[in-house]
Amino acid sequence: MQYIADLHIHSPHSRATSPGSTLHGLAAWACIKGIQITATGDFTHPAWFATLRENLIPAEPGLYKLRDEQRITCPVSGRSGANGIVRFMLSAEVSCIYKRHGKVRKVHNLLYVPDFESAARVNQRLAAIGNIISDGRPILGLDSRDLLEIILECAPGGFLVPAHIWTPWFSLFGSRSGFDSVEECFGDLSEHIFALETGLSSDPEMNRTISALDRYALISNSDCHSPSRLGREANLLDTGFDFHSLREAFRSNHRDSFTGTVEFFPEEGKYHFDGHRGCNICMSPLESRQQHGLLCPACGKPMTIGVQHRVAELADRNTAQFATDAPSVHHLIPLQELIAELVGTGPASKEVFRHYCQAISLFGSELALLLHAGINEIAASSPLLAQSVDRVRQKRVFRQPGFDGQFGIIRAFAENELVAACPGSLPVKNRRKSGRYELFRH
Repeated sequence: MQYIADLHIHSPHSRATSPGSTLHGLAAWACIKGIQITATGDFTHPAWFATLRENLIPAEPGLYKLRDEQRITCPVSGRSGANGIVRFMLSAEVSCIYKRHGKVRKVHNLLYVPDFESAARVNQRLAAIGNIISDGRPILGLDSRDLLEIILECAPGGFLVPAHIWTPWFSLFGSRSGFDSVEECFGDLSEHIFALETGLSSDPEMNRTISALDRYALISNSDCHSPSRLGREANLLDTGFDFHSLREAFRSNHRDSFTGTVEFFPEEGKYHFDGHRGCNICMSPLESRQQHGLLCPACGKPMTIGVQHRVAELADRNTAQFATDAPSVHHLIPLQELIAELVGTGPASKEVFRHYCQAISLFGSELALLLHAGINEIAASSPLLAQSVDRVRQKRVFRQPGFDGQFGIIRAFAENELVAACPGSLPVKNRRKSGRYELFRH
């Protein structure tokens, strides 16, 4: 079965997370996005764990569904009832902060377990180590290697994936507090790590410049703190629709079962380039090292070393090398961002949401439109959106890299190009004021 899985999300019990990130909210947005499996997130938090046990019932092996799917209200149509298959997979993220080899390490790890009994055993062990109540993503003084051992002992069939492995502050390879290899981090248990989450600021092409990562599947997830952000990165699979088949698809890392990933353009990620946000300084790795010695030219403080820089430090290839059976890679711009560029307002505006609802009603889901809809099919309803999607698929986009916690900007069109691309349309500055611009034909 072909399906899409987003396996890194957070509940309302995590900091800076939308109160709309309920199970029903996640399920509704999964339908809109075209996602069939979403993680639960935060099963380590006692209150969220109780919510999961109360509202989820077993479906396929290792997967769960809502006890009452009819309570789902679609944010686009306003109608009640499930629209498509949505399953939940038990997951959590743990922030491991500990000292190793004389250095403080801060590594975020994702946990996946096949049943509530396994999750309960993991929670019991973690509660004896530290506070798992204050945050949905608990911060524990626990070595990553020892966390992996807990999963292996308490959750037969479960697995651990290092999260957003290049993020400077909290990750396996982070420039501020990480390691230089999987083996350095997980020691004698390294063989049990078979997948790595690349994060929003890197993509498989960057990671495949490092031969030491060849044996690992490179998975992608949204890490969303709001359900409308589901699917901004995701995994494409063609395998059995159950926990164990999904796990083995990642383990095999073969296009026949783990068919591909949906990716941000990595420049859009918050930590792609080096920089200092306080001084609005953004630099390429070459510029920051050779011209400024990694110091902010405005204030003299150390800059935050970005993902591209850190990847280059560990790379032993000039270009990426992919196996012939490697999963495919699809770089996308989220649909609301595409529409915002065309309409000339912010992605969260009512005008953008109106056009977004029109698109979903025409094409069924966001990822169906962005990944599979024919360009001529899109053009029949919206020539301008068709041009945008075509440019994104061809990677003909304009990129302003993110840095030091600030998202980058990816655009399908140059600043003054939209009027020429769609004769008769209003310039951006006028569209913002007029409210007359229509993206879709009636």
